[in-house]
Amino acid sequence: MGATRTPRGSWIEEGLRALATGGPDAVRIESLAQTLGVSKGGFYGYFGNRDALLGEMLDTWEREGAEAVIEQVESTGGDPRTKLRRLFAIAAAADGPAKGVTAELAIRDWARRDASVAERLRRVDNRRMDYLRSLFGAFCTDEDDVEVRCTVFYSMRIGNYFLAADHGPRSRAEVMELTRDWLLR
Repeated sequence: MGATRTPRGSWIEEGLRALATGGPDAVRIESLAQTLGVSKGGFYGYFGNRDALLGEMLDTWEREGAEAVIEQVESTGGDPRTKLRRLFAIAAAADGPAKGVTAELAIRDWARRDASVAERLRRVDNRRMDYLRSLFGAFCTDEDDVEVRCTVFYSMRIGNYFLAADHGPRSRAEVMELTRDWLLR
């Protein structure tokens, strides 16, 4: 009986975890193999080299963090406000190596130093913003209003994790809910 191979997805997930905690320099084949409890030889059955893994990590992040989220929002239908509420809930609950905010922030940081990653990030940001425009544009007639709502929503998704301010008697969750309600007016 042959040994069971570590699934390809496990290498990608562990690579995204390493990226989230230490940036692209932390994505090392030997370290990933050690964390997975396997030899690094299995890595080469899936990937030609580290760059191939990095590319597939970005593919997974793009697919899971943009396209899969849009598909999830669209899957159960509803009017644009219902879809935006669903999107808020999905974004607030996003967790895991590809959908979690730590990988998102690490990729944004990486993009500051790598033009190809910056281009990928731009494509993902544009895809997400286009989707938001389609939803907000369905009930907002002013193009400027649509753009502002999209920017506030998206900035809130990314920037919320950098904000350390107190909100008086309100919790962060309450303020996020108030913001959602304001955007959906």
